[in-house]
Amino acid sequence: MKICTLKEELVQDLSPYRLKKRTIGFVPTMGALHNGHLSLVKQSKSENDLTVVSIFVNPTQFNNAEDLTNYPRTEDADTQMLEKAGVDFLFMPSVTEMYASDGKSFDAEKSGKEEFSFGELETVMEGKFRPGHFKGVAQIVKRLFEVVNPHKAYFGEKDFQQLAVIRQLVKDYHLDVDIIACPTMRESSGLAMSSRNLRLTDDQRKDAAVISTALHWLKYSGRRYSLEEAIKHAATMIESSGNLKVEYLEIADSNSLQAIKNWSSSEDPRAFAAVQAGKVRLIDNVSLSPEED
Repeated sequence: MKICTLKEELVQDLSPYRLKKRTIGFVPTMGALHNGHLSLVKQSKSENDLTVVSIFVNPTQFNNAEDLTNYPRTEDADTQMLEKAGVDFLFMPSVTEMYASDGKSFDAEKSGKEEFSFGELETVMEGKFRPGHFKGVAQIVKRLFEVVNPHKAYFGEKDFQQLAVIRQLVKDYHLDVDIIACPTMRESSGLAMSSRNLRLTDDQRKDAAVISTALHWLKYSGRRYSLEEAIKHAATMIESSGNLKVEYLEIADSNSLQAIKNWSSSEDPRAFAAVQAGKVRLIDNVSLSPEED
């Protein structure tokens, strides 16, 4: 596995493969890798001639400075994991490398000059509670795509709203890359795998498993109740331990991501939740369509 820290270095290293018409799969990450990330790598390796993984904790998508500071960083372990997984190239640029126009310094204000508009996709759920988050996501994903220029890029469905935004980004900017959605990977308890899980205490991790339980209850039992009653019951399930706080729990259409008003309002509804476990914020989502498990 070749490790690159400079954009130009990676571009040059990938150039011979492009000349040979080799297909490139790309898995962008913020590190603190787990089996969910490895599932993306595995799918990329099965569908492409070579796989590139990036590790970059992107400052412009954090609207909470403490969250950025506390985001887990495990680069040595990540590198070993990716080497073992058979990744071809690991791209680990600095913030300066990705954002500094003069190549010397990073200015958070100037870095945010590029504007993106995703309409209603960015005004609900994560977009509502994390203002500017998706603009930061779009900014770094677009820059990474410009460097790697992949044929396919792989993202987990745990960040379902982010996936929708990235698809819109590709459409708006006519980017020549296929966005591949991969199923959410879960721990044995049902808790969605996330880098943020590293910050949970043992008790918080145990309690947080109820998030998945509540969302799956909505899938299999929710329609016995009105939509409003079902959401209220699921939120109560999550908060029953007294150690978790629901930030939002919504049932929305999988395509528009707009909240539905009743069970018949969408042919493909999905339950979304953001939950605070101490200082750790967890998100999850589950399709409520009977045919999807």
